[in-house]
Amino acid sequence: MSANLPLLRFAPSPNGLLHLGHAYSALFTWQAASQLGGRVLLRIEDIDLERCKPEFDAAMLRDLAWLGLDWPTPVWRQSQRFAHYSAAADQLRALQLLYPCFCSRRTIAAHASGTDPDGAPLYAGNCRHLNQDDIAAKFGRGEPVQYRLDMDRAMAMTGPLSFTLVGPSALDRPQIRYARPQRWGDIVLQRKQTPTSYHLSVVVDDAAQAITHVTRGRDMEAATDIHILLQFLLGLPSPIYNFHTLIRDENGTKLAKSRGSPSLASLRESGWTPQQVCAQLGFA
Repeated sequence: MSANLPLLRFAPSPNGLLHLGHAYSALFTWQAASQLGGRVLLRIEDIDLERCKPEFDAAMLRDLAWLGLDWPTPVWRQSQRFAHYSAAADQLRALQLLYPCFCSRRTIAAHASGTDPDGAPLYAGNCRHLNQDDIAAKFGRGEPVQYRLDMDRAMAMTGPLSFTLVGPSALDRPQIRYARPQRWGDIVLQRKQTPTSYHLSVVVDDAAQAITHVTRGRDMEAATDIHILLQFLLGLPSPIYNFHTLIRDENGTKLAKSRGSPSLASLRESGWTPQQVCAQLGFA
């Protein structure tokens, strides 16, 4: 591919079947690539080895092909790239920005200092100041550990951060927005059962695949602040961002796999055509 070609990516997780919300995001991304004269890369975000299944992976490829979308091969799968994410975490560790956290969800909720933008308990920093003897004792007892970013120290290194966004069309006039990653607190970058997190892996892969434009739902707008911070700390480029609307049900609730939203496979089996899906979602 040409080094100057705009590159976008669609990166679903194979932990369930795709629904109309995924279809909207995919169609929006391919449309943006067409507007820019670029290409979409398909990336499978399967770092959660317990919930992500091969049958869901295969079903996603069938659904996207059914919608008439295509992509270059090979397709990247994050489960094959753990060493790259560990190397990025080691970079942050060398900057003294990561620390081990042994807190359970119950402990985090009990000591929360508020909530993060997603409404989850905001970590109060219980393990941030553990001394080396305490840390060694916890490791010795085999306590599950995850690694968090010291947000205050990270922000002291970066100062104010900003990023470029456009919308709703990929060709709209660019705007500058200031990032506020501090509202997330000390985020987890290496999970207890996985050597990475969504935030770390997506930043590493966007840079590795030379992604120039990222389209994502408005529910991911606040999380983008974390990614801008990590890009700065790791010396990686920041793509241009574009946030699209969310598809909701008749009650105004965002479609989700966890809520059993009708899948594209079930719509196809009931007689829907790709053209009907596109028309339902507002795409010609």
